[in-house]
Amino acid sequence: MARKIPSIVKEIKNNPPPGINFAFQKNISYSQMSIFRGCPHRWKLQYKDKIKKFTSSIHTVFGTAIHEVIQHYLDVMYEKSAAFADRDINMEEIFQEKFIGEYQKQYKQNKNNHFSDAVEMREFFEDGIAILEWFKKKRSRYFSKKGTYLVGCEVPLVIAPNKMYNNVLYMGYLDVVTYHEATETFKIIDIKTSTKGWNDYAKKDEDKQYQLLLYKQYFSEQYGIPLDKIEIEFFIVKRKVLDADDENILSPYQAYRVQQFTPPSGKIKLGRAKNAIEDFIHECFNSNGDIKDVIYPKTPSKWTCNFCPYKTEKELCGAGLDFL
Repeated sequence: MARKIPSIVKEIKNNPPPGINFAFQKNISYSQMSIFRGCPHRWKLQYKDKIKKFTSSIHTVFGTAIHEVIQHYLDVMYEKSAAFADRDINMEEIFQEKFIGEYQKQYKQNKNNHFSDAVEMREFFEDGIAILEWFKKKRSRYFSKKGTYLVGCEVPLVIAPNKMYNNVLYMGYLDVVTYHEATETFKIIDIKTSTKGWNDYAKKDEDKQYQLLLYKQYFSEQYGIPLDKIEIEFFIVKRKVLDADDENILSPYQAYRVQQFTPPSGKIKLGRAKNAIEDFIHECFNSNGDIKDVIYPKTPSKWTCNFCPYKTEKELCGAGLDFL
């Protein structure tokens, strides 16, 4: 017998936000803000000048495939049952399909140039299978159907962060959202892939935290849900782990394929995240939503330039050449 879905879950499922009219509205995202905060000049090249560069890697291909397989499993589990998902979903087969398909897609975008090799692809594929085997075996540790409902995967957010800039809309997609009926609490889960997990430095990185903080704030505003009824969590899956009997292991958690991290999200932290995106909008857009014609300074550093696709383009920037 099918479970009765709570009315608030039905309401969210049946009332997605309106789309963006790209004729006169601009969409921004967490990643845009993060790029701007790292280097305004890179943001200008990418979003104002629209100079496209290939930015994918085997890491992004792997991350996309893992996301889609876990989301598919959760869709089936909450719609039917965990037993049905375990029996009928061949996670290895689906992962192989998603992994190869995403690589081929990015290969075409890279003008039919390979950006990985067979040895590296095999390593990432085997890591993915190990992660999914762990997830399937330990799933109940992280996701349960007892009193919990799936609101959705890739739940859309579309909202104006600053009411003085109504044509600049924040757009995001929440990886997984669940609802716990007894406590009337929602949980927004963002899936991340990582080589060895997040250390304390990564956890304290405010730019990383801002993504979920903004999701919490805007999910609250979009659906009228009190902030204290929304939890947030980074669900970090690790490619590399230590064996439980490894002499170098310091904690049993080092052998886990999944690391969960809940960033602090009180008023002060939420305020900082809101200020960060409102400052970004004010610096880059006018009240009509048009990108400003101003100087967007270069902020070269080993960290920002290392991941910049324009770092070797002397005519566009060239600042990153000092860090090669």
